[in-house]
Amino acid sequence: MSGDNIFTGLAEEHDGDARWAFGTGFTEALAGVDTTLPEGVDGEELARYCQMLGDDALVQAQRLSQWVTDAPELEEEVALANIALDLLGQARLLLARAGQADGTGRDEDDFAYRRDAAQFRNVRLTAAPRGDFARAITTLLVLSGWRLSLMSRLRESRDPVLAAIAAKAVNELAYHREYAVSWALRLGDGTEYSHERMAEAVAHVWPATGELFATHPVEARMAELGVGVDPATVAGEVHDVLAQVLTTATLGEPGPFPEPAVAGRKGDHGPELAPLLEEMQQVAREHPEASW
Repeated sequence: MSGDNIFTGLAEEHDGDARWAFGTGFTEALAGVDTTLPEGVDGEELARYCQMLGDDALVQAQRLSQWVTDAPELEEEVALANIALDLLGQARLLLARAGQADGTGRDEDDFAYRRDAAQFRNVRLTAAPRGDFARAITTLLVLSGWRLSLMSRLRESRDPVLAAIAAKAVNELAYHREYAVSWALRLGDGTEYSHERMAEAVAHVWPATGELFATHPVEARMAELGVGVDPATVAGEVHDVLAQVLTTATLGEPGPFPEPAVAGRKGDHGPELAPLLEEMQQVAREHPEASW
């Protein structure tokens, strides 16, 4: 390593790209994967489907990042930050595919920073107010299990890009769920106080779970074409896992998921999404021509 200091030296190792500090690897997100649209698949609909999955990951990553400097222990700050980064990486790939599939050529920055809340298609639970640590763990437990079931099936997608993204995401999401399970057990079967807080968290999060299994028309069509997954088909699997975890954590057998109803997928969000996006988009909107 050469250079006047460690930072210039690291930049040299990354072919002079000083952005190395913002992440690893600035190659084309879809490099090496066949990006041809599958036969019979409408590019705009595939883009909308990728946007749904990408928005889920992006918004959840932003919410989780709020735990940095605020988690119970430094180790948990690092763990939650890494989970957020995994989700951010998934969002980048999915949103890049969306911009490619619909022919607009938009990149992930366009999707992330140049849309208002009503244009996002994430499920509401990804943007739910942060709450306490028990609520964060419960939300992560539900979302990671749900997303893991979806991505496991998406590995067989007829779209080679979605299949590749899903293959990478499965390993990450398995860790996310494992992390959430370990904390759910520790809190639920811990002290009287931690058990109480975890029970309150489950009671708070559970009413929002029905939406995860509501099928938007785009999801239904992508599933029929062998490209996407109908979320309704994973409800039983996800419930079985959650029931096992919550019962083991002495939190009792959960009831059925609430009646599914599409909301966030059609742009119907709660009031918490707009300020979350405002925080995420502030720099990009104030300095639209900036580069780094």
